[in-house]
Amino acid sequence: MTSAARLLADARTVLAGIPKEGLGEERSSRWRGDRILRIGEAWHVGVLLLADDRVLATGEVLRAADPGRRGYTAESARERAARRQMALRGGFREGEVAHVGWSVIDVDAVDAGGASGPLAMRDGVVSVRWSGSSWRPLEKYLREQLELLAGR
Repeated sequence: MTSAARLLADARTVLAGIPKEGLGEERSSRWRGDRILRIGEAWHVGVLLLADDRVLATGEVLRAADPGRRGYTAESARERAARRQMALRGGFREGEVAHVGWSVIDVDAVDAGGASGPLAMRDGVVSVRWSGSSWRPLEKYLREQLELLAGR
């Protein structure tokens, strides 16, 4: 049985040299207002974010942007534009990806037979929940995602 820790460490090795994306965290203050600050970076691998020292489950993915002057037909579009602007105000460059609302995955708990975020030990195989309630072996999932990222 291959552990989640080993599979993820191997994935990091393959990803070396591929650019990471920004990890953001929402902050609010009286003087600076609402913003999304950069607090790190990670590789975006499907439903996972692989940082050098931890593994995260993806949350909201934004592209930092100035909303300019636009009319919105939907309130959700207006809210999304405001969140993109929060990332810009927090230090992300125009067009840069910001991952917000992510959660930490306890890889040790998965390797001990449990579950954390989208990872779980299922019938002795480390698996990932990647689409609703669909489960796949993590090893195969990572192989496919890494091929996509490497442009093969």
